[in-house]
Amino acid sequence: MKKLTVFLLFAFLPMIAVGIFLHYGGGSTDVTGSSPAAALIGFLFSAGSMLIPLLAVVFTQLIFKEPVLKDVGISFKFNRWWWIGWLLMPVVAFAILGVTLLMPGAKFSPDNEMIQASLAQMPEGMGVWGLIGITLISGLFAGITINALFAFGEETAWRGFLMKEFKGRKFLTAALWIGIIWGFWHAPLILNGHNYPDHPVVGVFMMVLLCLMMTPSLMYFRKKSGSVIVPAIMHGTINAVVGVTNLVVSPYNDLLYGGPGLAGLIVFLALNICLFLIDKYLLKDNIFTSEI
Repeated sequence: MKKLTVFLLFAFLPMIAVGIFLHYGGGSTDVTGSSPAAALIGFLFSAGSMLIPLLAVVFTQLIFKEPVLKDVGISFKFNRWWWIGWLLMPVVAFAILGVTLLMPGAKFSPDNEMIQASLAQMPEGMGVWGLIGITLISGLFAGITINALFAFGEETAWRGFLMKEFKGRKFLTAALWIGIIWGFWHAPLILNGHNYPDHPVVGVFMMVLLCLMMTPSLMYFRKKSGSVIVPAIMHGTINAVVGVTNLVVSPYNDLLYGGPGLAGLIVFLALNICLFLIDKYLLKDNIFTSEI
């Protein structure tokens, strides 16, 4: 418990400092409703903050005189769960788009200003579906490269260090605590407009719910693959491809639509249920009901 407390201090205190700086320093993580300069500052701090959990793990291990990054699941032994997790994320993104379009007020708007601005920079005749395809392909590439690198900064903590610290707990109990920690860790960014620019306070609790819904799936792939790199790839890829909903749905509702909204919660809950059924009845591993 003492070690976990030290880690949480190292993980949360710098994030609070980031939030204070963004609030008083002219930055914003609301990329749609802020000036270009404020959005750039917000983006740099949002991306950079993903490395804070990794540094928190390193400092905690050093304080307790343990080998840095030992037993957090860093393995490059490739297996089928790597590419399953990676390619699953565009499927999740399309499912979120589909659920979003079933939400009240959601309209498929292929002629909106954002789409037209993007198409203007593409070869003639590309069309909206061509743009969506390029977005997904580029997102897949980003998901295993730069996005995975930044996501590794988080996943080393959430699906690495914390899973080690909660070893011996039931899978879903550990997922509950890890999801809550992960969700509230985002609070300083959320309060500055990240993901929920129109509802920053309610957005904090929506982010906690989202992290609770995402955690079992990411933990499952961490267990099945034997490597924390796989949830890092999944985390990085979903961050890159889930924005497809923002492209074609308007007017946008940050609490209902897209990955961070109710649509995302529904899809990730469904994914957890599917993985549970596959694990229990097809693979017969019973990971969801066992200790981690």
